[in-house]
Amino acid sequence: MARPLIGRTVRRIRQERSITQQALAARLGISASYLNLIEHDQRAVTANILIKLADYLQVDLAALSGQSERHAETQLREVFADPLLGVEAVPDEEIAGLAGTAPAAARAILALYRAWRVAREESGGLALPSGRRILLPTEEVRDFFNERGNFFQPLEVAADGLSAELAARPSETNHAIAERLRRHHGLSITVGPLDGALRRYEADSHRLTLSEALPRESRGFHLAFQLALLEAREAVEQVIEIAAPTSTEAASLMRIGLLNYVAAAVLMPYGAFRTAAAALRHDVEALAARFGVSYEQACQRLSSLQRPGERGIPFFFLRTDPAGNVTKRFSAAGFPFARFGGSCPRWVVHAALGTPGSTRVQIAQLPDGATFLCFARAVIGVGARWGEPPPVRIIAMGCDVSHAADIVYADGLDPEKAAVGIGLSCRLCDRPDCRSRAFPPLEHRLALDPTLAGASPFRFEKR
Repeated sequence: MARPLIGRTVRRIRQERSITQQALAARLGISASYLNLIEHDQRAVTANILIKLADYLQVDLAALSGQSERHAETQLREVFADPLLGVEAVPDEEIAGLAGTAPAAARAILALYRAWRVAREESGGLALPSGRRILLPTEEVRDFFNERGNFFQPLEVAADGLSAELAARPSETNHAIAERLRRHHGLSITVGPLDGALRRYEADSHRLTLSEALPRESRGFHLAFQLALLEAREAVEQVIEIAAPTSTEAASLMRIGLLNYVAAAVLMPYGAFRTAAAALRHDVEALAARFGVSYEQACQRLSSLQRPGERGIPFFFLRTDPAGNVTKRFSAAGFPFARFGGSCPRWVVHAALGTPGSTRVQIAQLPDGATFLCFARAVIGVGARWGEPPPVRIIAMGCDVSHAADIVYADGLDPEKAAVGIGLSCRLCDRPDCRSRAFPPLEHRLALDPTLAGASPFRFEKR
């Protein structure tokens, strides 16, 4: 497995703090020459030095992981590989250097590329209403949750307070929430037909109606959402104010997402859920049954266990539909999701669609050697009426393979022998003999020969 390279991150943070190499080396108890080797990724960083770095630089250990730089590298690689830009292939070393030493410049390039894509679409007859933003509200909110590792301490504090008060009453959680809504807020709660809606709250009449089509665990989640709406709104608004979304649409999407976060934290309190996850070895079905939530809700909660000093395993979370559209993504594990194109057809996410209701497992290895334990499941919802196709969602999670021993899905797998090579997407992958390749890589010239047929439909020459 590839060793995480954090030297560029250390150098950037040191320079942002206006700290000399000599001063930082002295605080770490090492020589300036040794620190220089670390900053150029020529020496590994020990756990002891890493802890000292985080303490002296006043940053979280996650900030030193280089995760944000790797995300930027992935996106820059996609940008520079676009053939319509008409530029020569940019070496990976230059891309890594840009993301690590000039993150502001990297963000500017990505913003310019998004603007160029929008202009290109509009000039091609896909003009959108005036006033459209370059960054869609859905993308802005998705980035907001992803960049924060899907963890919000103020919301955890608010949820812990609500959970403690609910636990004081000796009753099942859903019942306790419903009783609190009735007693504290005077709500009348009914279950019945809602003509396609799932929840309707009428503030004037203090009436909450839940759709009879909702399964029990979903009814509980909607009750918890209503409680968050009424009792955690201040904490949510404070997070939104700091985030400063660029549009009212983004703010609304962000608000709903954060209220969902509080609802999940109320149903699955941080400490209890983290303890249960470790004891059950992250068996999602068992966790869902213990806390009375759905498979997807349990997966999302697992991806948010990033409280400093009480971290769970850093998981990435992905939700897609059968067409491959990504509807949610969080990457605490540092998995580099492709932003501007499809994902690898060899990835277990796509195989899960063929066996709905069962969990598929894969040891996935990226071209740079980073290896992840991935598991995915296709979840089928309930159709609104007879004859209407039920909604299908593929829920995928994964973490660095070093955590495999703590996860039940890894039992019986040999991480070295079972590893499957995948790429970010066909256009960014230069594996030469992939039988699943849908497109040739953008960085290499095709080498087509009618007298020779290979395993891959696209033969190419590496530059």
